[in-house]
Amino acid sequence: MKTIGLAIAISLLCAAPVVAQQHGGGGNHQAGAVHQPPPSRGPAPTKGMPHTYEPGRSYSDKPGHPDVPHVDGGKWVGHDTGHDDPRYHVDHPFEHGEFKGGFGPHHVWHLAGGGPGRFWFNGWYWSVAQADFAFCDGWLWDSDNIVIYADPDHPGWYLAYNERLGTYIHVQYLGM
Repeated sequence: MKTIGLAIAISLLCAAPVVAQQHGGGGNHQAGAVHQPPPSRGPAPTKGMPHTYEPGRSYSDKPGHPDVPHVDGGKWVGHDTGHDDPRYHVDHPFEHGEFKGGFGPHHVWHLAGGGPGRFWFNGWYWSVAQADFAFCDGWLWDSDNIVIYADPDHPGWYLAYNERLGTYIHVQYLGM
């Protein structure tokens, strides 16, 4: 009887890391932080006349909302400059290949280290667009959970949504 119990305990112990890796490692959120569920889908391509980027632009669409690009009720606040935004132009889009790890709310990834210049999770490496460095100031590079979405307006870029903060940044896939 002890042998069966021990075998079950060992099986459960071995299965825990696999489950944690599949779902981004679980919720290691700061005390008091509000969990923002990931959007069900990424932003739609900008249609019509895109918004012109202005240095010092405010992203706070309502009182109490962050002054950085964020998602509010499915609306991607700040993702409105269109495909001609020079801050996100890449001469060779997807130079390191395209990310195949999974997009959207069913693929939550647990940041494992680094910083805006180079960060990683699950052996995949990324960098933040230099124009977005100021927008990720509060990110916890070794513990936040993020969701990756394709960027429909800027070839070569993805959007990383931070569940803890409800904000997002443009990121580029660097490969494995």
